Amino acid sequence: MRFDIRHDDTKVLQPKLPQDPNPGFATVDQTGEKSGWSVLQHKPYSPYLAPSDFHLFGPIKQHFGGKHFADDDDGQHEVLLWMIQQPKEFYAAGIGALIKRWDKCTNIGGDYVEK
Repeated sequence: MRFDIRHDDTKVLQPKLPQDPNPGFATVDQTGEKSGWSVLQHKPYSPYLAPSDFHLFGPIKQHFGGKHFADDDDGQHEVLLWMIQQPKEFYAAGIGALIKRWDKCTNIGGDYVEK
């Protein structure tokens, strides 16, 4: 992001946004097409969470429920330690569940999937 400085009495920095809000998507699409991959249309997701992150919420809530931390850094450090201690099968199960949900969703035409 660039900033343009206004030269009037307000002297406010105003962000100058790029014309294309998603410049990386075209490159990804082109690379996928060159590789012979099909591009699946999907609804946008939160930029902060990957679909695979949802596998972590229940176990993290169960493990850390009721615990208090001195500050955000302590809490983040403890979550990171917990994540490192999980066996690879834990993460494989999360990806497996994601694949099952994706398959179910695509088989019903992209509608909402109940558990």
